[in-house]
Amino acid sequence: MKLSRVLGSVGVVSAAALALVACGKSSNNNAGAKDAKKFKETTPVKAVKKGGTLSYAEETDTPFTGIFNNELSTSAIDSDVAQFGNESLFDVDDSYKINSKGPATFKLDRKAKTITIEVKKGVKWSDGKQVTAKDVEYEYEVMANKGTKSQRYTASLQNIVGVTEYHDGKAKTISGIDMPDGANGRKVVIHFKEMKPGMLQSGNGYFLESAEPYHYLKDVPFDKLLSDDKVRKQPLFFGPYKVQKVVRGQSVTYVPNEHYWRGKPNLDKITMEVIGTNSVSQAIKSHKFDITGVLNAQWNNVKDTKNVNFIGKIPLSYNYLGFKVGKFDKKAGKNVEDKNAKMNNVSLRKAMAYAMNIDAVTKRYSNGLSFRVNTLIPAQFGDFSDKSIKGYPYNLKKANELLDKAGYKKRKGEKYRRQPNGKKLTINVAVRGTQPNAEKIWTNYIQQWQKIGLDAKFVGGRPMEFNSWVQDVQADSPKIDVFEGGWSLSSEPSPMDLYSEGAPYNMARFVSPTQSKLLTNIDSTKAFNHKYRVQAFDKWQQWMYDNAYVVPTTNSWSVTAVNDKVTGWSLKPSANSWYDVGFTK
Repeated sequence: MKLSRVLGSVGVVSAAALALVACGKSSNNNAGAKDAKKFKETTPVKAVKKGGTLSYAEETDTPFTGIFNNELSTSAIDSDVAQFGNESLFDVDDSYKINSKGPATFKLDRKAKTITIEVKKGVKWSDGKQVTAKDVEYEYEVMANKGTKSQRYTASLQNIVGVTEYHDGKAKTISGIDMPDGANGRKVVIHFKEMKPGMLQSGNGYFLESAEPYHYLKDVPFDKLLSDDKVRKQPLFFGPYKVQKVVRGQSVTYVPNEHYWRGKPNLDKITMEVIGTNSVSQAIKSHKFDITGVLNAQWNNVKDTKNVNFIGKIPLSYNYLGFKVGKFDKKAGKNVEDKNAKMNNVSLRKAMAYAMNIDAVTKRYSNGLSFRVNTLIPAQFGDFSDKSIKGYPYNLKKANELLDKAGYKKRKGEKYRRQPNGKKLTINVAVRGTQPNAEKIWTNYIQQWQKIGLDAKFVGGRPMEFNSWVQDVQADSPKIDVFEGGWSLSSEPSPMDLYSEGAPYNMARFVSPTQSKLLTNIDSTKAFNHKYRVQAFDKWQQWMYDNAYVVPTTNSWSVTAVNDKVTGWSLKPSANSWYDVGFTK
């Protein structure tokens, strides 16, 4: 499941790249089940007048990192910040199936094991240069070159012929990417070792869905790209808007890309500004911004605001609890599980899951608008989501029984259980400080774990600043035993890039030959048969439920407060949102 925040048009972040816009604010924007029927996915259609400045709120208590590059960005917040200019090569329908209506055409040849991408004439970077075949190919170089240390280089991309050799420094080019009309042409043919059933869907992770301006970035060494001003301050886009000004970590001003291939967008300017989560409800009520995400905890405060349309849907996302059982070996490019890790006991993991009173918490802190989820494949994926998985409903009795049976005993006079080997057990939990009630909610869960005799405590004594959380969880900091996180998923449901042996985003670091086989089956050529693929998904979900290395916790309605003078704004996958957005006449 590649990560993408649905930004009005999907695939805005490149495919496998999506596999990690990790965990930023996926549960920040929520609203309630009983209000769901009120929510539409688009603003009312009205006549548009040209011009005007639209103000957009980015809710976060952390400065954004401002990495305007799909291959190097690692947070949903950065994807949000870049969305106004960052267009995908491909348009999709409302089922996220790729079509040829966007900046590039798309043709899959199962027999030849190729995908042909042709950029349309007139699709130009914001400096006026045509997007070329080399720009499409160069994105793969950025992703796969060891110098960039891209977190998004995944096992899925290694299905492209020659990518592994390039990554390992054994080849100077990627042999499986052809440019039949030359680097300055517009056609690219990608050769695969195997064709995969998800390749017709955006966000599948087997190929990338954007491009990078080679003519602009070619002089920047790969190991310097991440910090270069051409990525951080003056990025080029081929979408409807271009960056005019960046105030690092705080705001970005966008103006129209006069070379945009669809035509001139409606607005004169878009200002995107960071706003702390404690200020969001007041900002909505005072109409400080034209577009502001609603925080679930504040829904009752804002739901009666006049002159606002509340636009909403249940996003492709979930929050989860992950148990650290190993490390990522960067040299080998794979996860290595430690069978002796503190959290490597399935009874301990399941006991912690059963001790979480999630239903009570969502009712209290989200106005009932978040909800517990039972499986790692969201219900929006239809047949692929196994409705028979029961999850871990609140059950302290079961939690205690699991720990007793597994040998986690208290000694006389002690408050907390010890490990089966008799050693003391302290469980250090890393929590994102990304929502107003994070500390209250997770203090509650820590108390629940203490009720079953587990000495659980916050890493650092409280929820962590988000960028520090990302850094420490990805780096397998030894101070972390358990972490909570969230995925904003892309539109192809394969979990390969999140949980496989070679996935950097398998941050629990578990490895199993059985799981590897189950994941391979989901993406095998046999899985072009829908019934077979459904069964393969069911088996994987059951295995993950049985082993509980990663436990799904909640999802929520995502709701946005939009000024009622704004039209053309849509959450539908097929929408060209930012090109169509404008003020009404």
